[in-house]
Amino acid sequence: MVETLSQLFLNTCRTYRKDNLLMSKREGSYVPISTAEFEARVRHLSAGLRELGVQQGDKVVIFSENRPEWVITDFAVICAGAITVPIYTSLMPEQVKYIINDSDAKVVVCSNRELWLKVEAVRGELPRVRHFIMIDEEAPAGIMTLGEVAGRGKTALGAFDAVAAAIKPDDLASIIYTSGTTGTPKGVMLSHGNFVSNTKALDAVTDFVHTDTILSFLPLSHVLERMTTFSFLYKGASIAYAESVDTVAENLTEVRPTIMISVPRLFDKIYARVMDNVLTQSPVKRKIFFWALGVGKKYGRKKLRKEPISRGLEAQRALAAKLVFSKIVEKTGGRVKFFVSGGAPLSKDVAEFFYALGITILEGYGLTETSPVLTCNTFPNLRFGTVGQPVPGVEIKIAADGEILARGPNVMKGYYKKEAETREVMADGWLRTGDIGHLDPDGFLVITDRKKDLIITAGGKNVAPQPIENLLKTNPYVLNAVVVGGSRKFISALVVPDFEKLEAYARANRIPFHDRAELCGRQEIRDFMLAEVNRSTPDLASYERIKKVALLDRDFDLESGEITPTLKVKRSFVEAKFKPVIDLLYRE
Repeated sequence: MVETLSQLFLNTCRTYRKDNLLMSKREGSYVPISTAEFEARVRHLSAGLRELGVQQGDKVVIFSENRPEWVITDFAVICAGAITVPIYTSLMPEQVKYIINDSDAKVVVCSNRELWLKVEAVRGELPRVRHFIMIDEEAPAGIMTLGEVAGRGKTALGAFDAVAAAIKPDDLASIIYTSGTTGTPKGVMLSHGNFVSNTKALDAVTDFVHTDTILSFLPLSHVLERMTTFSFLYKGASIAYAESVDTVAENLTEVRPTIMISVPRLFDKIYARVMDNVLTQSPVKRKIFFWALGVGKKYGRKKLRKEPISRGLEAQRALAAKLVFSKIVEKTGGRVKFFVSGGAPLSKDVAEFFYALGITILEGYGLTETSPVLTCNTFPNLRFGTVGQPVPGVEIKIAADGEILARGPNVMKGYYKKEAETREVMADGWLRTGDIGHLDPDGFLVITDRKKDLIITAGGKNVAPQPIENLLKTNPYVLNAVVVGGSRKFISALVVPDFEKLEAYARANRIPFHDRAELCGRQEIRDFMLAEVNRSTPDLASYERIKKVALLDRDFDLESGEITPTLKVKRSFVEAKFKPVIDLLYRE
């Protein structure tokens, strides 16, 4: 029976002997790692870490992009009874230093020379770190490589099974630092039992099997990608790692995955790209596309409602797939069973668009503090515009003020060294999620917004900014957006345009500009972008409608502190930083 991640590892290695458990791209092609090689490398590295003095309860940092060695190191650490502390590769040296020191890490495993420079910049301020290890073979002088550590372990394998077997479900497996949208990152303590309970819950409601192939591109430092990695390996599925976020489109056609985990931003971009491409086609092709999309949506609605589908509609759907949908689906590799979306709200329009094409996106909801999945849409119970029903073992209730409360075996043990903050989010065994929402009559959870993000206008109206921002980002001319208007007479938005498209529009309409700043400042461009914003939000209530927009000449930036490593906008920081720009929108 699997109750710990070390047992999950041993069970996978015994049960699923395959040639391509993990895959990564090297020198232009994907290279497989067999179950046997995976097992040997984990065993050797785990024993090697123990030889270096890593003991039960010690913390080991992984500072690396997605690659097989990330997962190998993770299992080596947790099978030694130690605790993995992931760090996002996008963090700056001072942020890296904070997490290493706050977690009391004794070992830092770093991927390559580029990331090593960030560690080296603060190396003298990491008093507790005893060993630095480089994954790449070209390590700086005096720094061990992962291969060297594993080599030490080859002669000390005897204790591996005993150490792995001694791990208990309540033992800590990982400390994952929150992205810090509202302040200093906090270390979320997750146990073996937390992760395994969520892995089993996801297995109960989704269809992962050993013949599946997954394309992994969300950072493994993100709790969703990490837990689903455990879920895929629990079922013996193969995992291929994308080279980077920028190469996902190319890697999709190479790997031809059956499943992929993503955040809504990817789906928004695909939707906007498809719609933008359609609008450049001839009138005949546009008419065929929108006819096909209409057929697909009608077919999808009947399927969701479990209504009978006529032979005529079946035939129309088949023709639409042949003429239109197949070309789009082929760009995902042509084998997708479903996508999973999490980390932020997914637009209902985008979900219905993909469903019309024949690609199902199962949207779920959770937090780092809940390992992470609390609710999830499934094939038997699918409702767009919601984040699904609670997964097995999880309870959800709504507080008097609308806040979502959660309870279950996946809820964290607390924040590391922060007892007061832990008490603040726990209420009689229920976790305060910080999100506002409600349960519909059938028990599907609907997220409204973050509790701290709700905008209250001068007229006393409550406006949830995230759903509006999600609508805006489906527009091909909008790259990013932040809705503002707290204590103001009306709602406005800071908009980052898609400059490639906006510059093409300006040239086509003979609107002169020298640079992006001048382009954003031209009144005719602001008028055009406001019209596009209104076109994307036709069904908003009058008090939710965006009356004015300010165009920014660059996207929000991690290094400037405007977004988190998971690409969430730090709303209060952005509003403070761009206050002069926002104030101009409200001048009479």
